[in-house]
Amino acid sequence: MRRLPPLNSLRMFEASARHSSFAAAAEELAVTASAVSHQIKTLEEYLGISLFSRNRRKVELTAAGEQYLTAVKHALDEIEVATQRLTANLDTNVVNISVAPNFLIRWLMPRMSKFQELYPDVELQINASMGLIDFSRSNTDMAVYFGNGDWEDIEMHFLRNVMLVPVCSPFLMRGPHPLREPADLRHHTLIYVSKRKYEWDNWLELAGAGFITPKNSLAISSGQLATAAALDGLGIALADSTLTSREVASGRLVVPFDIKLDTHKAFYLVYRKHRPLTVGMKAFKEWLMSEMQVQDDDPVPAEPEVILGK
Repeated sequence: MRRLPPLNSLRMFEASARHSSFAAAAEELAVTASAVSHQIKTLEEYLGISLFSRNRRKVELTAAGEQYLTAVKHALDEIEVATQRLTANLDTNVVNISVAPNFLIRWLMPRMSKFQELYPDVELQINASMGLIDFSRSNTDMAVYFGNGDWEDIEMHFLRNVMLVPVCSPFLMRGPHPLREPADLRHHTLIYVSKRKYEWDNWLELAGAGFITPKNSLAISSGQLATAAALDGLGIALADSTLTSREVASGRLVVPFDIKLDTHKAFYLVYRKHRPLTVGMKAFKEWLMSEMQVQDDDPVPAEPEVILGK
């Protein structure tokens, strides 16, 4: 006969350790904080070992608690994966996907007709999100993340490195201060993402322009909005060369200097670790990774130029 502690106590122990808080664990598990505290105390009495050191604001694992957590987490993960494999409907064609907004609008949406032609029976349910997904508490099946690839407990598939080039409205090229060399940027407004102002410094250094003082600067909250500001002629933005390929091909944006800055970040397709893929998830994964192999110089067709007053 196995000598095992109550499963409910182990669940509460793992959640409390992950959050360093009985209250946060209680919120996740939809019980009271006192119930969590009672279960932890029961588990500690069963083991004859203190698992947490307690103070007013948070709880911390003892050395024994840290050692026990590794085994408990692994066991719970194995039970969860086995349950998913047993109960999951792997034949479903519905896929719930969360995508970084810039990637969604500028890369994925223009290519969706290709996917629909190849997989007419697969239904994609797409939402835009900048944050990380807690796949254990979300109905999201897959996501496209932007970053360094340093996320834990998820399966990751590299899609493409992010390379930045300056982009602007063609009207700036014909203005009183045309862009003939990188140093000419000092006559213009530089648009940057608020949390990534260093990117312009890095690009200027790469281009050999040093640390120039631009005419003005404009801080924008996201890369998507920075590109939109460049489209409206508000200045010059650094944008991903792949995500702006349609606007450049149509002439709505121009690349004054084809000098690419490697951000050392990338887009990744991610989903929960060890999750068995459904038919729909397999189709989307295979299509997305295949489509990413297409070269930047062979993008989706350019948007037709609209000439007003004709």
